[in-house]
Amino acid sequence: MDQIDPAENRRRMAAGELYYAFAPDLTEDRMRCKRALTAYSIAATEGTASRRRIVELLNDLHQDPTPLPPPAPTEEEDNRLLVDYPWVDGPIKMDYGSNVKLGKGVYVNSNSTWIDTCTITIGARTLIGPNCSFYSGTHPTNPFVRNGVRGPELGKPIVVGEDCWFGGSCVVLPGVTVGRGVTIGAGSVVTKDVPDFVVVVGNPARIVKRLDAETGEVESKVEAA
Repeated sequence: MDQIDPAENRRRMAAGELYYAFAPDLTEDRMRCKRALTAYSIAATEGTASRRRIVELLNDLHQDPTPLPPPAPTEEEDNRLLVDYPWVDGPIKMDYGSNVKLGKGVYVNSNSTWIDTCTITIGARTLIGPNCSFYSGTHPTNPFVRNGVRGPELGKPIVVGEDCWFGGSCVVLPGVTVGRGVTIGAGSVVTKDVPDFVVVVGNPARIVKRLDAETGEVESKVEAA
């Protein structure tokens, strides 16, 4: 493991190729993330930190250097300044944090899990229920290649469009793209791409309703196969 070239290993990780997750630099990245997660989860669950402090800790978790707007004169005014920043209830679990990209006005309920081997992008105004999991990492099915923590793994990006809603305990698998305006029923396992403006449920998730893209109303129902 010590003989692995860190730059090439990271390139392979980002490209969705086989790479070694337990290389020393990536292991340290995950340790950094654990420390940031601990600080964030405490602040997000105990209810005493200001909104500004919560956003600062979330940016630290994501390693986002973008400066916040200057503080407003009062806390109420400051909260209005920050209203479009993501709202994420603790506790949460991430591997790296830096590969999770949350859009404006995103809300994530408690106990979310993000295996962010590759990027996980969540579109603006998307709502995510409790106990949801997003897995952009995966492993070889060949057990001899997989080889426990000594073997390679890989990942595929997850992309979720704007204005989606995930019910509780949903799972999204590597490489999935979810379109705009999608509702995903509680307990669903999303194994393949989902088009815009549909409702999907089940394991594996399947389309049960199609919505009008202009009004958002139900356009048609899809009969079970």
